[in-house]
Amino acid sequence: MRIISGTAGSVPLRVPRSLTRPTTDRVREAVFSSLAEIIPGSKVLDLFAGSGSLGLEALSRGAEDATFIDTANDSIAAIEENLKKTRLENGKAIRRDVLAFISTIGPGIYDLIFADPPYARGEKTTEQLEQFLTHEKLSRSLKENGILILETLARSPLPETPLWKVTKEKTYGSTRVSFLRPA
Repeated sequence: MRIISGTAGSVPLRVPRSLTRPTTDRVREAVFSSLAEIIPGSKVLDLFAGSGSLGLEALSRGAEDATFIDTANDSIAAIEENLKKTRLENGKAIRRDVLAFISTIGPGIYDLIFADPPYARGEKTTEQLEQFLTHEKLSRSLKENGILILETLARSPLPETPLWKVTKEKTYGSTRVSFLRPA
């Protein structure tokens, strides 16, 4: 896994041992092609960050800053190492539960939120995804034209929520990437 483009293009990334499903280069390349006009100068939040590849790619392509949230110590260590390795200085890794962090977010802060939660394969993970998408502070934390980019299991439907509208969706193998805006 590596940074695809920008100031840190081609720099290899450390992937935490506990991470079982990093976002592939192909998916990141497609997502960032769609966001090319939005990235420069943006404020980014990378939730369920893992290796931090999504936020790091945004920083490499000109995002103003990125905040990385994950509960795993190994993920936070990998993100911090990747920030140093790529020399991308405007990133901050925070070890915290994503839903707890969302509860503390103020309104209108982020231009882009990347989220790659555990795939909803059972009752527990489906419930977590529902809690995530129905958390009102999440949708309010985006700026006026902000976008939530959500990775989920392609064969599982997104939970219905009045807070979001899907503006674009694409499937890559078993991964679905949804672009959502507050409703």
